[in-house]
Amino acid sequence: MGKTIAIANQKGGVGKTTTTVNLAAALGVLEKKVLLIDADPQANATSGLGIDADNISLGSYQLLEHTRAASECIIPTNSPNVDLIPAHIDLVAIEIELVDQDRRESMLKVALEEVRHQYDYVLIDCAPSLGLLTLNALTAADSVIIPIQCEYFALEGLGKLLNTIKSVQRIHNPDLDIEGMLLTMYDARLRLSNQVVEEVKKHFGDMVFDTIIQRNVRLGEAPSYGESIIKYDASSKGAANYLNMAHELLQKNRQTV
Repeated sequence: MGKTIAIANQKGGVGKTTTTVNLAAALGVLEKKVLLIDADPQANATSGLGIDADNISLGSYQLLEHTRAASECIIPTNSPNVDLIPAHIDLVAIEIELVDQDRRESMLKVALEEVRHQYDYVLIDCAPSLGLLTLNALTAADSVIIPIQCEYFALEGLGKLLNTIKSVQRIHNPDLDIEGMLLTMYDARLRLSNQVVEEVKKHFGDMVFDTIIQRNVRLGEAPSYGESIIKYDASSKGAANYLNMAHELLQKNRQTV
């Protein structure tokens, strides 16, 4: 049975999609079979893997509605060993449409049962909110990766997210674990970046990944070409960071199995 990991933080611009796409690509290169689920109406993970979101007919919207099986919504990507359940702007309506459904927070979990065993990892790119889409992701997940940018107000809103995770653990998914916090957008030249790293590590200790994702121009360019950083520039600092992150994730899970 594959491990399902939600990449979540209700703050926008912290590197959620960048992390989901590039961690998936790095795991794929390391010969793990990965399914990426785009659960964000902005569909940035979909376009970041070279898929035109405007031409999507089946994806996470149909998956959450239970109008199509997960296997029908999966498409291959240009990253080795990485499949995708894409998103479309239609997904923005799902919170209203599911509001009267029984067990509405479990729609994604139920839909994924059919395909989870086919993958080593299922990664869910969450929307920048704590609404029903993110609640579905957390209910379906075994664990959560929380990206935190090394910038001012980095810890703002983190308490709210951790409280949401506790609520999900208490009510919907007692097995949900925090996989770790990932520091992103780090610039070694800035005192502020180093202060944030110190503060997060002081507060959360072993919950913080050793790998830190550094600011990298190539990392920012890759999505506009519809490619992961591994495919766009495998020799870049960004590619090295995400490969290190993938190795660390695999090592951590070998220890906890």
